[in-house]
Amino acid sequence: MRQQVLVFYTKLLGRIQQPLLPHINVHRPVQKLIRLCGEVLATPTENEEIQFLCIVCAKLKQNPYLVNFFLENKLKSLASKGTADVISEDTSKGQGQDSLSTDTGQSCQPEELSGATGLEHAELDDEPPHQLDDLSTSLDNLTVTSLPEATVIRPNQDYNLVNSLLNLTRSPDGRIAVKACEGLMLLVSLPEPAAARCLTQSTCLCELLTDRLASLYKALPQSVDPLDIETVEAINWGLDSYSHKEDASAFPGKRALISFLSWFDYCDQLIKEAQKTAAVALAKAVHERFFIGVMEPQLMQTSEMGILTSTALLHRIVRQVTSDVLLQEMVFFILGEQREPETLAEISRHPLRHRLIEHCDHISDEISIMTLRMFEHLLQKPNEHILYNLVLRNLQERNYTEYKPVCPEDKDVVENGLIAGAVDLEEDPLFTDISPDNTLSNQEWLSSSPPATPDHPKNDGKTEVHKIVNSFLCLVPDEAKSSYHVEGTGYDTYLRDAHRQFRDYCAICLRWEWPGSPKALEKCNLEATFFEGHFLKVLFDRMGRILDQPYDVNLQVTSVLSRLSLFPHPHIHEYLLDPYVNLASGCRSLFSVIVRVVGDLMVRIQRIQDFTPKLLLVRKRLLGLEPEGPIIDHITLLEGVIVLEEFCKELAAIAFVKYHASSTP
Repeated sequence: MRQQVLVFYTKLLGRIQQPLLPHINVHRPVQKLIRLCGEVLATPTENEEIQFLCIVCAKLKQNPYLVNFFLENKLKSLASKGTADVISEDTSKGQGQDSLSTDTGQSCQPEELSGATGLEHAELDDEPPHQLDDLSTSLDNLTVTSLPEATVIRPNQDYNLVNSLLNLTRSPDGRIAVKACEGLMLLVSLPEPAAARCLTQSTCLCELLTDRLASLYKALPQSVDPLDIETVEAINWGLDSYSHKEDASAFPGKRALISFLSWFDYCDQLIKEAQKTAAVALAKAVHERFFIGVMEPQLMQTSEMGILTSTALLHRIVRQVTSDVLLQEMVFFILGEQREPETLAEISRHPLRHRLIEHCDHISDEISIMTLRMFEHLLQKPNEHILYNLVLRNLQERNYTEYKPVCPEDKDVVENGLIAGAVDLEEDPLFTDISPDNTLSNQEWLSSSPPATPDHPKNDGKTEVHKIVNSFLCLVPDEAKSSYHVEGTGYDTYLRDAHRQFRDYCAICLRWEWPGSPKALEKCNLEATFFEGHFLKVLFDRMGRILDQPYDVNLQVTSVLSRLSLFPHPHIHEYLLDPYVNLASGCRSLFSVIVRVVGDLMVRIQRIQDFTPKLLLVRKRLLGLEPEGPIIDHITLLEGVIVLEEFCKELAAIAFVKYHASSTP
């Protein structure tokens, strides 16, 4: 019989042209039918139930102001009566309650029912503005109750459209689950602010979505291999039809992992589609109830296996999130909301941020690599707060520079491309071995750029780009270079990559309205103590140990640093890519860190026999040009030298591409 009734109502609501739902004699039985849907999973009537719920959602999409009838709420009556009365009344009446208060969200007093009775006797089309006002007013009043009282009431709340749809999202039949998800998406995208408030404040939608996320996360086995988390195929919530039997690449926990990632993808898409206020409420619920309540304790634990698994899951979520509102909440969860410059004493103000940055320099290389990869993906997200919080807030005052006012006799030096007072590398004791044929001539570096245009002379004190490019290319001494023996490892390959990546970063940063030139030194507070910030401190410390770290760690550290240097902010460019910047005493820049590493390298080279042939053999093995053979002495150092040489070429290419972009009219 239920099946017949559902089919009848589905056809009636779908085909009738007149607005029937506002009539109390129609929407009351429709509500009772809604309560029957999703009560028991896998019933024979599931298909009819979801068809019926979807037609109700479609009707609400046409007339969003009807939403109040189908998202019953008792907060209003709670506000007008005493809390205790309502609770006792709710429990005594139970789900068979027939009073108008539950059906319309209006108070029980007859004289206060003007909005509801108006809807009962009049067609909505006759007086839409008046009814909308009534509805908005009644929904505005929902917020009267304070949160603790509201949560007391929610368990006794009548079953409604949201509960029915959410129950059906658990259906074993994938098609029904997807349809239920689509119905919820339709509800949250209703443009009426009143409907959005009703959904987020008067139903358990936020709690039920986040509780499902939390339970799926907790159901994951502790021992999921981080590599499996990384490599499991792209997840789409609508296509979660995984069959373990058919999967040749199955691993323990794959079903649970796909279920969790699918539901996270669904929450992300739901927030993306939702009306603005609903989106914010949903994202905040995910932040508080899932990120802080469930993920944070996992990320803060001390077990290495636990840290690795939870960081891999965080990395996966960072890669997967596409909704701006949810991304913002995730960024605040990982990094905190602070925007003032960091001090060494206060780096642990946001404990999770502090812990994650510390993990970039963890005793376990696996944890270090995983955390660095998470930060690398975070930096690619279109959110200005990420870069500002990690790096920019510490460079705003440019107090890493030593300010020397330009004297008249220094003018010609500046015009020749050298900042007054800067040390020329060719006079630096570390660089006395640079031979003239080792540097690129003016013509060569111009012709190796993808879009070759004549050099634009810079009269604003910027160091000429060829000097910067040569500074990076000549950092590693000749005897420690091995790339010129192997084809296809030249500087020009990095130019192409840098050109493409820089264009992508510029597109992301356009909306952030960054300045085109550095803040004038006269306006900077140069007296303040400079601290590069916790993130750069850990990266520079790691960079300083490049000759003693495993190859994979070095690749990841240099990858994050090159990503940072690609950002088109003048202070980042100056601090990470200008070798001629006048550093204040006690400050270090990326260039000065590399110079120290090279100094250490030149001392160590003297102690290693047949250094150059060994270096060349290691490079060929890394490129797969030579078969693996007997272990070579000092392998970590040799691999570190190769990464260092490649990194310097990459920085030279980035510096060139950025200069070229800024000088092209």
